[in-house]
Amino acid sequence: ELDSYMYQTVGQDAIEFVAAALELPLIRQVISGTAVEQGSEYGNRSTLGSVLGDETEDLFQLLSTTRFPDIEAVSVGAILSNYQRVRVEHVCRRLSLTPLCYLWQRDQAELMSEMVESGVEAVLIKVAGIGLTDKHLGLSLRQMQPTFLKLNSLYGSHICGEGGEYETLTLDCPIYKSKIVLVEVEPVVLSGASSDIVAYLRIKRVILERKDANVECFIPSMLDEPYSLIQAEITQISPTTPSAMLALSPPRWRKPISRRLGRWVGVCAVEPPSIEGSADNVEEEVITCFRILKDELSLYGLDLYHVSHINLSISAMELFARINTVYATMFGVSPPTRACVAVDLPPPLRIRLDCIAYAEAAPQDRRSLHVQSISYWAPANIGPYSQSISAANEIFISGQIGLIPASMQYPSPPSLATETALAFQHVDRIVSCVRTNSGKDWGGVPQCAILWTADAAYFPAVRAGWQCYTKGNDPKPLGLLVACKTIPKGGMVEVQMLTHTGMATVFDEDMGVNQDVKVGPSYDQRKSADLLSRLTTDTGEAVWWTVEVGEIRVGVLVARGDVGLQQIAKGALSNAISVRLFYAVELAENQSYLELEEQLECIPTSLVPCRAIGTMEADWNFALVVFSVQEKE
Repeated sequence: ELDSYMYQTVGQDAIEFVAAALELPLIRQVISGTAVEQGSEYGNRSTLGSVLGDETEDLFQLLSTTRFPDIEAVSVGAILSNYQRVRVEHVCRRLSLTPLCYLWQRDQAELMSEMVESGVEAVLIKVAGIGLTDKHLGLSLRQMQPTFLKLNSLYGSHICGEGGEYETLTLDCPIYKSKIVLVEVEPVVLSGASSDIVAYLRIKRVILERKDANVECFIPSMLDEPYSLIQAEITQISPTTPSAMLALSPPRWRKPISRRLGRWVGVCAVEPPSIEGSADNVEEEVITCFRILKDELSLYGLDLYHVSHINLSISAMELFARINTVYATMFGVSPPTRACVAVDLPPPLRIRLDCIAYAEAAPQDRRSLHVQSISYWAPANIGPYSQSISAANEIFISGQIGLIPASMQYPSPPSLATETALAFQHVDRIVSCVRTNSGKDWGGVPQCAILWTADAAYFPAVRAGWQCYTKGNDPKPLGLLVACKTIPKGGMVEVQMLTHTGMATVFDEDMGVNQDVKVGPSYDQRKSADLLSRLTTDTGEAVWWTVEVGEIRVGVLVARGDVGLQQIAKGALSNAISVRLFYAVELAENQSYLELEEQLECIPTSLVPCRAIGTMEADWNFALVVFSVQEKE
């Protein structure tokens, strides 16, 4: 057996019979590379290229030289293994192939039962886990299922062998045209005592038996139970009358501005400074924006690969494909998370972006979850953005829309209830995967969610969904409803979530090492006598909420009418590195905004025109979402 990080080689003496049973061609070559890149990422964060001498490149070479032009996808059997999935996805992206990973993140006990019940007859051909011996070689999954469950209960062993506890050979399954029959085999013990054996099954003689086709595959439920309840709750709410488009005057152009506090950097108001004569060249506008962004980051010794999250506002979703094509060239592996919607940018402006970056001390300080495979788990991010980026215990999550993961399509017929429930489920599955990958025990603290809708008429239904989703949270995380122009792919809702692990890294002087400790969130509405959290006057109202975990404080300030904001803003904007100002009112005529404008001049701020703004309790004229870094004592 070859000692490979990437490929299973035990049982290769029977692989030709698997191809024959499937009645598919077999293409193979000798593995010449080794595991050169053994980290969680594969490749370079700046460009999408190869890793010289790595065994992953053998797969790239094999697929790129194959003479079967109708190949469209590569299937991966990974359930938990990021190592294999990330590398196959890297190869597929370079070859414009679609990676398929339908077992990804499935519950292993459920999956084992489904395989057994669906007629998958696979036998153990290698054992290397506690409680498994050479006597188990050749036994089927059905025969071993009770043992796997018992070993999982006793020792935490992976039921489906994801920890390398065992390897299998599939003798029969619904898509086989013939059944593989093992005629002669030989157990080979490599090492270990009776309770700690490494052994495999040498396959010496095999025959095929023709069988009747019987393809019935189990398909998991689209929604888990908690999200089915959200779907049911929203279904009871009737949407209101569709909202009308607001014709807002263009605000004064703001120059790009950036700020660094600690290791965090915010860059806002990035847009082409001159857009005359560029009506047919939105690609050049994207290039200009990223040139500006790179220049701002360079002031702090950073580059694009340090960016954790990007907010991208465009004037029309019809431009998305052209913008995305150029956007994709700006990043290599582990790109930042992204939220993209179309808003009513003042003509002729077509693109505006802002970002938050983190200056990690070591590469492992910034961790990416970038799943490009189609699965039942959550939508594949086939392109230049990750599902999540974790930096200093802060978890940025890309905007999630209500696509059905297995088909990458919206529900049919269209359903606001199903889209919203799916978007919330996607967020939670991403957070769960991040937690599993971290290997740490943290619950997570949701800090703020921007609930984008394609129409303000959806606000009542999405409010009901959010209340159901956050039921049991006390106090509830911040939720801001924003009606935009359009959502990608014609969706009705997009959920953009910011969360925190609830952990902090501190130096243990006695042990001389860094330790992770749990830190409770602080939900502040009044920090001192002179910092107000709610202000109501005869002409308007304003409310200020914050969630502070560790060094990060996320705040939302909402206002309507004309109300003096100096006292609230004093606390709201302190230590801010990124401010997004959502407005559904003429800013030049709004006294509340004019009072803030001078303070915002020296703080990274991006303006986001909206068709409506709301929270769970009311609608508002404008809102500030503030990302602050608190100074350590």
